[in-house]
Amino acid sequence: QVQLVESGGGLVQAGGSLRLSCAASGGTFSYYAMAWFRQAPGKEREFVAAISWSGGSTYYTDSVKGRFTISRDNAKNTVSLQMNSLKPEDTAVYYCAAGRDVSGSTYIYTWGYDYWGQGTQVTVSS
Repeated sequence: QVQLVESGGGLVQAGGSLRLSCAASGGTFSYYAMAWFRQAPGKEREFVAAISWSGGSTYYTDSVKGRFTISRDNAKNTVSLQMNSLKPEDTAVYYCAAGRDVSGSTYIYTWGYDYWGQGTQVTVSS
Protein backbone atom coordinates (compact mmCIF):
# COMPACT_ATOMS: atom_id res chain seq x y z
CA GLN A 1 0.00 0.00 0.00
CA VAL A 2 1.43 3.32 -1.11
CA GLN A 3 0.60 6.53 0.69
CA LEU A 4 0.91 9.84 -1.14
CA VAL A 5 0.93 13.25 0.52
CA GLU A 6 0.89 16.45 -1.52
CA SER A 7 2.13 19.85 -0.39
CA GLY A 8 2.95 23.23 -1.82
CA GLY A 9 -0.43 24.51 -2.91
CA GLY A 10 -1.62 28.02 -2.17
CA LEU A 11 -2.83 31.33 -3.53
CA VAL A 12 -0.80 33.07 -6.21
CA GLN A 13 -1.37 35.89 -8.66
CA ALA A 14 -1.57 35.25 -12.37
CA GLY A 15 1.89 34.98 -13.85
CA GLY A 16 3.33 33.64 -10.62
CA SER A 17 4.85 30.28 -9.76
CA LEU A 18 4.25 27.42 -7.36
CA ARG A 19 6.02 24.15 -6.76
CA LEU A 20 3.97 21.15 -5.71
CA SER A 21 5.57 18.16 -4.04
CA CYS A 22 4.30 14.66 -3.40
CA ALA A 23 5.94 12.40 -0.85
CA ALA A 24 5.43 8.66 -1.19
CA SER A 25 5.75 5.97 1.45
CA GLY A 26 4.83 2.35 1.97
CA GLY A 27 6.03 0.93 -1.32
CA THR A 28 8.89 0.75 -3.78
CA PHE A 29 8.63 4.19 -5.30
CA SER A 30 10.71 3.41 -8.37
CA TYR A 31 8.22 0.73 -9.45
CA TYR A 32 5.59 3.37 -10.16
CA ALA A 33 4.95 5.91 -12.83
CA MET A 34 3.79 9.12 -11.20
CA ALA A 35 1.35 11.76 -12.34
CA TRP A 36 -0.42 14.93 -11.42
CA PHE A 37 -4.11 15.43 -12.09
CA ARG A 38 -6.33 18.36 -11.20
CA GLN A 39 -9.99 18.95 -10.58
CA ALA A 40 -11.74 22.30 -10.73
CA PRO A 41 -15.16 22.86 -9.11
CA GLY A 42 -17.91 21.26 -11.17
CA LYS A 43 -15.47 19.60 -13.55
CA GLU A 44 -14.04 16.13 -13.97
CA ARG A 45 -10.56 15.28 -12.80
CA GLU A 46 -8.12 15.87 -15.65
CA PHE A 47 -4.59 14.82 -16.48
CA VAL A 48 -1.84 17.41 -16.06
CA ALA A 49 1.54 15.66 -16.26
CA ALA A 50 3.16 12.27 -15.82
CA ILE A 51 6.65 10.84 -15.49
CA SER A 52 7.88 7.32 -16.07
CA TRP A 53 9.37 5.22 -13.28
CA SER A 54 12.91 6.12 -14.34
CA GLY A 55 12.17 9.77 -15.04
CA GLY A 56 13.26 9.27 -18.61
CA SER A 57 9.88 10.08 -20.13
CA THR A 58 7.51 12.89 -19.34
CA TYR A 59 4.06 13.73 -20.62
CA TYR A 60 2.00 16.91 -20.40
CA THR A 61 -1.44 18.03 -21.33
CA ASP A 62 -1.31 20.68 -24.04
CA SER A 63 -2.52 23.52 -21.82
CA VAL A 64 0.50 23.29 -19.50
CA LYS A 65 3.29 22.49 -21.96
CA GLY A 66 6.10 25.01 -21.64
CA ARG A 67 4.82 26.23 -18.26
CA PHE A 68 4.85 23.15 -16.00
CA THR A 69 7.67 20.70 -15.36
CA ILE A 70 7.32 17.33 -13.65
CA SER A 71 10.31 15.68 -12.01
CA ARG A 72 11.05 12.90 -9.56
CA ASP A 73 13.72 11.89 -7.09
CA ASN A 74 13.66 8.13 -6.56
CA ALA A 75 16.19 8.38 -3.75
CA LYS A 76 13.87 10.67 -1.78
CA ASN A 77 10.58 9.08 -2.93
CA THR A 78 9.24 12.38 -4.17
CA VAL A 79 7.68 13.79 -7.31
CA SER A 80 7.35 17.50 -7.98
CA LEU A 81 5.45 19.78 -10.28
CA GLN A 82 7.01 23.16 -10.99
CA MET A 83 4.28 25.50 -12.22
CA ASN A 84 5.27 28.77 -13.87
CA SER A 85 3.27 31.49 -15.63
CA LEU A 86 0.18 30.42 -13.78
CA LYS A 87 -3.22 31.37 -15.13
CA PRO A 88 -6.60 31.65 -13.39
CA GLU A 89 -7.74 28.58 -15.34
CA ASP A 90 -5.07 26.55 -13.52
CA THR A 91 -7.11 26.94 -10.32
CA ALA A 92 -8.01 23.48 -9.04
CA VAL A 93 -7.26 20.83 -6.48
CA TYR A 94 -4.12 19.04 -7.63
CA TYR A 95 -3.72 15.33 -6.97
CA CYS A 96 -0.66 13.14 -7.05
CA ALA A 97 -1.12 9.60 -8.38
CA ALA A 98 0.98 6.43 -8.63
CA GLY A 99 0.48 3.70 -11.20
CA ARG A 100 2.33 0.41 -11.57
CA ASP A 101 1.16 -0.45 -15.07
CA VAL A 102 0.59 2.85 -16.84
CA SER A 103 2.50 3.38 -20.03
CA GLY A 104 2.28 5.01 -23.43
CA SER A 105 -1.18 6.34 -24.13
CA THR A 106 -2.69 5.31 -20.79
CA TYR A 107 -0.92 8.01 -18.78
CA ILE A 108 -3.82 10.40 -19.20
CA TYR A 109 -6.50 8.17 -17.69
CA THR A 110 -7.41 8.19 -13.99
CA TRP A 111 -8.22 4.47 -14.12
CA GLY A 112 -4.58 3.68 -14.81
CA TYR A 113 -3.44 4.75 -11.36
CA ASP A 114 -3.54 2.66 -8.22
CA TYR A 115 -2.96 5.22 -5.48
CA TRP A 116 -3.97 8.83 -4.95
CA GLY A 117 -3.12 11.59 -2.55
CA GLN A 118 -5.64 13.77 -0.76
CA GLY A 119 -5.02 16.78 -2.98
CA THR A 120 -3.70 20.30 -2.51
CA GLN A 121 -5.54 23.47 -3.51
CA VAL A 122 -4.02 25.83 -6.06
CA THR A 123 -5.76 29.15 -6.55
CA VAL A 124 -4.60 31.65 -9.17
CA SER A 125 -6.07 35.12 -8.91
CA SER A 126 -6.42 37.44 -11.89
